[in-house]
Amino acid sequence: MAARDDAAVLRIADAVGALMESWGFKRNMGRMWALLYLEGGPLSAGDIGLRLELSSGAVSMLLTELQQWSVVKKTWVPGERRDFYEAETNIWKPVSRVFRERELRWIQTALEEFEAAQAALGKPAAGDAHAKQVATRVDGTLLESVLAGESIDALPIKTVGELAAQQAAKKPDKK
Repeated sequence: MAARDDAAVLRIADAVGALMESWGFKRNMGRMWALLYLEGGPLSAGDIGLRLELSSGAVSMLLTELQQWSVVKKTWVPGERRDFYEAETNIWKPVSRVFRERELRWIQTALEEFEAAQAALGKPAAGDAHAKQVATRVDGTLLESVLAGESIDALPIKTVGELAAQQAAKKPDKK
């Protein structure tokens, strides 16, 4: 690879690394994935370390983590005995895994809190419209349905939106 091309690849790798770091991952995980993605072919761990100026221990640990996230996969190169690695090019596979493994846990924690709040509220009294509204909004079934990929009836959401728009239209301008 020409020096100019390599400098551009490393610059992009650094930018991807910074982006990945802002999402809570290690900067070098993003750098390594970007290098492998842009390379277009498999690289050995030694080649990765040389290009990114990382120790063999750091490369080994990062490759293990990236494989666990299904972002990098080990591949075989005919005539070679060393292990080679390449990037997963379907970016939605690792993104969906991150959502399943990490963000879904946060959402599940929120749903557990919703359920605890709902249990604390108990069954609203027949005439208590406010308590009924709060109990309905605390119900996490909408969020669970969206996350499960189920279709949902958007009519109640549309109706609430229309009511809010009507209320906003009725309020006089404050100038």
